[in-house]
Amino acid sequence: MMMQRTGLLLPMAIEATMQAQQQRGMATLKTISMRLKSVKNIQKITQSMKMVSAAKYARAERDLRAARPYGAGAQQFFEKVEITPDEKAEPKKLLIAMTSDRGLCGAVHTGVARLIRGELAQDDTNTKVFCVGDKSRAILARLYGKNILMVANEIGRLPPTFLDASKIAHEVLNTGYEYTEGKIVYNRFKSVVSYQCSTLPIFSGSTVEKSEKLAVYDSLDSDVVQSYLEFSLASLIFYTMKEGACSEQSSRMTAMDNASKNAGEMIEKLTLTFNRTRQAVITRELIEIISGAAALT
Repeated sequence: MMMQRTGLLLPMAIEATMQAQQQRGMATLKTISMRLKSVKNIQKITQSMKMVSAAKYARAERDLRAARPYGAGAQQFFEKVEITPDEKAEPKKLLIAMTSDRGLCGAVHTGVARLIRGELAQDDTNTKVFCVGDKSRAILARLYGKNILMVANEIGRLPPTFLDASKIAHEVLNTGYEYTEGKIVYNRFKSVVSYQCSTLPIFSGSTVEKSEKLAVYDSLDSDVVQSYLEFSLASLIFYTMKEGACSEQSSRMTAMDNASKNAGEMIEKLTLTFNRTRQAVITRELIEIISGAAALT
């Protein structure tokens, strides 16, 4: 009886094993096919984003050429007056982080946040941060949330305008934080594939009025100085926003190009794996058919 049962169970076990192998092969093919399809869809998205970024980059570069005189003119005033922070007063520093709300653009926002983290690591007691764009807030909030003075959102969806810069400058001056010196941390555009994290100095009205070389300009009272500082701060913010927007679009274009190339390489590997797996399944099925036919004869 045991020999008869063994003789009956053996073909059933072989058939079950063959079915399991066939199902496993089909499942593997289905998984590879689904992954291949998803990678192809991702490649289409990254290629579309690259084309959109290329168009936006061309416009941002044109706008940047027109905005650079604003930044150059505002910087010349601080250079000629040779403003230095008052050493007797308590040092209070303000850092303005120029980023945006949008990602997928490489290390544009991370570089700005890294420089600010270095400044805060040296002195986080008398230093406040004004975040322009939600990306800098998200990076800095975990360790230095108490140092964030204010956050300006909705940056990066549309090209920056001087009205946006004026609103940000107005909020900076009306925060109630009496800073003695400050910096605007931004990305300076150099070429399509490179940018540099840079800083521009800013000073409060009281610090500017104490400068010894302010007498170079005639008929300057406190109201005129304050009005000019508001305009120069808006000009510097507008200039750095244009520099940051151009750097962001060029970096996003490069990042999407690299992502499309990586997706293409992955598609080639998955296609090769899919073909090899399919060929293995076909070969195994042919062997099973031939073996079954040979067993019957």
